[in-house]
Amino acid sequence: MSPEQTVQALWQSQERGDVFPDAWRGKLDTAEAYRAQLAILERKLARGERQAGWKVGLTAPAMREMFGSNEPVFGYLLESGRIESGFRFRYAGLRTPMVENELLITLASDLSGPNAGVDDARKAVASIAPAFEIIEMRGADMKADLPLAISDNVAQRAFVHGAPIAYTPGLDFGDVRADVRINGELKHSPLGREAIDNQLQTLAWLANALHRFSKRLQAGQCVMTGSFTKPLPVAAGDKFETTFSGVGVVAARFE
Repeated sequence: MSPEQTVQALWQSQERGDVFPDAWRGKLDTAEAYRAQLAILERKLARGERQAGWKVGLTAPAMREMFGSNEPVFGYLLESGRIESGFRFRYAGLRTPMVENELLITLASDLSGPNAGVDDARKAVASIAPAFEIIEMRGADMKADLPLAISDNVAQRAFVHGAPIAYTPGLDFGDVRADVRINGELKHSPLGREAIDNQLQTLAWLANALHRFSKRLQAGQCVMTGSFTKPLPVAAGDKFETTFSGVGVVAARFE
């Protein structure tokens, strides 16, 4: 089957809501999965969606080991999925939702591969905001077929963010602590450097990874740079509120 036929088949399946079609399990390698993901993105843009930026997953060594991957993974963010802090989600409208606690970085300038480094990433950052990524476990166990999950945009549904602050080079991402409260109770309190990769390294990795597919990070785009916690399950009625030290607070309800 040609790449175009692969994209068409996956597109039609996703449009029907079948994001892990049995016929495609074990059929894609990672490069094919990314090509399909990006081609599906182009179809969404052609019908009127607008891209907000990108997301990076598997930014913790333990998560990469769990998924059998030697590097992070990326997906895209759409403006239709951008939501301000305090939003009340309709729980029944989500498919097995989970919350990831992340920082949302907005870029002041383009950042291109193939040789982007931490210093390049640092110069490209404009602002940082506290954020949640809302993901959905829409299909089979992602660990069983990571490429197929990549073609489905790595479970992305929406991203919720609080007020941004201007980035200053003196900010050490590793010193940021995420105090995660669920229904008012402190559940997690990880320190950045103990939980995930360095945020600037993640940005540089993303720029270099996108270069493989003739893409680049663009000024004004935002990037979710990895969760401080594992994905946290959501129950109907839950309220999530996370304070990122030195950055700010983000909150959402699921009703």
